[in-house]
Amino acid sequence: MSIPSAVKSTPIRDRQQLTDYLAAGEKPREAWRIGTEHEKFGFRTDDLRPPTFEGERGIKVLLETLATRYGWDVSREGENPVALSRNGASITLEPAGQLELSGAMLETIHQTCCEVNGHLSDVRSVADELGIGFLGMGFQPKWRRDEMPWMPKGRYKIMREYMPKVGSLGLDMMTRTCTVQVNLDFSSQADMIKKFRVSLALQPIATALFADSPFTEGRPNGYLSYRSHIWTDTDRQRTGMLDFVFEDGFGYERYVDYILDVPMYFSLQDGSYRDLAGQDFKRFMAGELAALPGTRATMKDFADHLTTAFPEVRLKQYLEMRGADGGPWNRLCALPAFWVGLLYDDEALDAAWDLVKDFSRTERHALRDGVPKHALKLPFRGGSVRDLAEEALKIAAHGLKRRARLNKHGADESIFLEPMIEIVQANQTPAERKLELFHGAWGGSVDPVFREFAY
Repeated sequence: MSIPSAVKSTPIRDRQQLTDYLAAGEKPREAWRIGTEHEKFGFRTDDLRPPTFEGERGIKVLLETLATRYGWDVSREGENPVALSRNGASITLEPAGQLELSGAMLETIHQTCCEVNGHLSDVRSVADELGIGFLGMGFQPKWRRDEMPWMPKGRYKIMREYMPKVGSLGLDMMTRTCTVQVNLDFSSQADMIKKFRVSLALQPIATALFADSPFTEGRPNGYLSYRSHIWTDTDRQRTGMLDFVFEDGFGYERYVDYILDVPMYFSLQDGSYRDLAGQDFKRFMAGELAALPGTRATMKDFADHLTTAFPEVRLKQYLEMRGADGGPWNRLCALPAFWVGLLYDDEALDAAWDLVKDFSRTERHALRDGVPKHALKLPFRGGSVRDLAEEALKIAAHGLKRRARLNKHGADESIFLEPMIEIVQANQTPAERKLELFHGAWGGSVDPVFREFAY
């Protein structure tokens, strides 16, 4: 969902342009779409190490072959392929070679799941020839940070140098995490506000349901979603629960205020990334940056800057749900089902708001801080997060049934919630299942995860 080319070079004159840019995302209900993104870890099947960019079995060869075989357009930095695009979808190169599919904006979850399955099949057809596999989890289970390769992208070099200045786990976020997220539309500022508040309050529930990162460097790390924990010490100026979203007066303008206070990473100038890490975007708007004297920020710069904030829910010209660990293909379909069921049906959205509207700030933070370790078993109001998850899934299922988007067999989209329902019924997250295997059948080794849970 890129910004129109006519907007890209428009200089920013005032804040109202930025507010108007966010408001331009408003769409009538019939135009609402579903965009699903997921990341996955590559590994060499003989030694389980992550593939490097270069080499006969490298990520570069993988991307070039995918492009040639399946008709993707290639974006490059210099000679290096860094992204593929086709029909509104893209495949991008993440910092340590994780591969991300940013899916097209589709009408139904049936279409989303077909897209995911087709992508995984295409990737596997190429990866098998190279002796590479791919794994869906929230955190790299085996290799140390210094054993992870770095990909040749200009923005990653800037972030790599800046991250250690603002948190202790930012480099782990970049190199050793994978997520699945869904991007959803809104019809008005009021609709955006309600969806933002519901999804932010329930984001810890998604984290609990999808918790799948219990290992670090081959051993249990004491967490069920270590990926989620990592965000608590990455960069506090650009992460978190955004308490102001629940305050009176919240809207596009207040989000612009927030994003302008987020320090910069970079600006793309003449095809090259300029290091502006820690700089003030407001000064960039005024043409006052010493590194770019006289250069004023454009709307393209603002669109790029929006991508450098990492709260639990992110607003661009749509809302991004960012709380879930990566996982197997059926959970890649389950996440959009969960959020579409809650947010794209008015009755479900009302019920979800009723579920969370009296959560205090303290309770919202207790959920966010507690689920990385305890997931569904975290106590909450005389019960547990499992109770909240069960209620949220019921609301989502009813919402999807009322949407009544059917596949060729006559099934509605609620079928994609089944993996989540099974997790709640068993009261066992994917992370807890892997820990059980680690202490049992796997004999204290994480190596079997690469075989038993690969795509």
